[in-house]
Amino acid sequence: MPGAVIVHHHARYKTYPGDVTGFVFYSCLVASVGGCIFGYDIGLSAGLTSTESFLLMFFPDIYRQQKEQVITNQYCKFDSQELSLFGSSLFLSAAAASLFASPMARAFGRKWTLFSAASAYVTGACMGSVATTFTVLIIGRILLGVGVGLCIHASPLYISEMAPAQQRGMLNILFQFMITIGILSASLTNYLTARFIGGWGWRVGLAMGAVPGGIIALGSLAIPDTPISLLSRGEAEEARAVLSQIRGIGPDDVRQEYDDLVSACEDSKAVANPWRELLFGGRYKPQLVISLSVPFFQQLTGINVIMFYAPVLFKTMGFRGDASIVSSVITGLVNVFSTFVALMTADKVGRRALFLQGGTQMIISQILVGTFIGLQFGLSGTGAISEQYAMCIVLFVCVYVAGFAWSWGPMGWLIPSEVYPLAVRSQAQSITVFVNMCFTAFIGQIFLTLLCHLRFGLFYFFGAWLLLMTVFIAVLLPETKCVPLEEVSHVFRKHWFWRKLVVDTSADARGAEMRKRIALEMS
Repeated sequence: MPGAVIVHHHARYKTYPGDVTGFVFYSCLVASVGGCIFGYDIGLSAGLTSTESFLLMFFPDIYRQQKEQVITNQYCKFDSQELSLFGSSLFLSAAAASLFASPMARAFGRKWTLFSAASAYVTGACMGSVATTFTVLIIGRILLGVGVGLCIHASPLYISEMAPAQQRGMLNILFQFMITIGILSASLTNYLTARFIGGWGWRVGLAMGAVPGGIIALGSLAIPDTPISLLSRGEAEEARAVLSQIRGIGPDDVRQEYDDLVSACEDSKAVANPWRELLFGGRYKPQLVISLSVPFFQQLTGINVIMFYAPVLFKTMGFRGDASIVSSVITGLVNVFSTFVALMTADKVGRRALFLQGGTQMIISQILVGTFIGLQFGLSGTGAISEQYAMCIVLFVCVYVAGFAWSWGPMGWLIPSEVYPLAVRSQAQSITVFVNMCFTAFIGQIFLTLLCHLRFGLFYFFGAWLLLMTVFIAVLLPETKCVPLEEVSHVFRKHWFWRKLVVDTSADARGAEMRKRIALEMS
């Protein structure tokens, strides 16, 4: 209803008329497929680096070493820094691309950034599928990383800026939902292509990555840019028309929201150097801490370890052959259905509730998985896991994945995309993606070494980090559900802790401070 208000944390925030129309859902769905290409690569790489024909062609020395070595320690079976670096190369490439994503999104808009990302990803997938030399393979992988880096920068921004405030959580979680679809699709692809005679199934797996990439490329041509992005590039009339279209109401009915967007756009243009204002100014300290901490913590949940190395992990725990891939498919299904829970509840119960419940569930699961593995293998890592223990481990890994799928998975992308004002939103998203990709690469690189040295204590290690980050959320993250993007900064100014650190350098604040000083002097 026009003029309605939402009471939230004892504060009143504006709402605007308009619901989630079919057009805005379609636009957000196209953008969310950017998550699919990210998830697909996470799931595919696990099967790729354990495929004998792939190793023989590109890593023959590693293949021979694996065949020759006889290791009885279950914790140290698969440690290869070279293979880990190959897996991490995509994330390092994505991190580098994220630094260029901000000026690209600012200059050309979210829509064309998505199109460029999809084009790079499709090219990389095609190169990888036909590669016969390591050089072609690695160039293809770098292009995949460029596509991922640009996509996960533009997708959450696009969705947050297109969605009505009351449904922003649901629509933004489509991005994480697509990540889970990508991971599951890759696990199924690994399972099916492993049966191809001749060992060339991995080429099909790489080529299939072009499918979601093509969907984004073609779909982005059929969707508009976001109203705020159009406004910031001086296309005022088109911005008003798009806003009216996506809200499903007439131009007069979107006047209030449009005027607020114009005001936000004017404020953003007043910021001469967004990077300096973001990193060294006083206005955005709370949001900067959030945009650095959330992606950092997201990787220290250990989820990419579970998903990226699921077949390896289950083999280490005593599963054999297809059983390890089947187990990773099971965790993939749990991931998809549990993310759907977040999709339906984020705008009802709020971000904090999902963070806290999911974090607690993950802590308990990590401790139990570590304990079961420790009881079976001890410190020596010798022995074989029993069927009962194996089923318990799979069960609690699924409980852990479910907890992540409705907490740190979707919230890890949603929160950074919605806490910043327009002036520094694109730059902040670049920081979020850069931190996320760097730590994804870092954790992927050291995981097998950590498993070898920490043994079952690795799960306690991630459990300790989960405890820390759950306390962080409980103490320092304000609730942002149903708050319009243009007003989220007010939530931090009212927070018991962050309000002490916010330095408001806006013209209104400076004017108020000047009037206060004059009044004091006159008195």
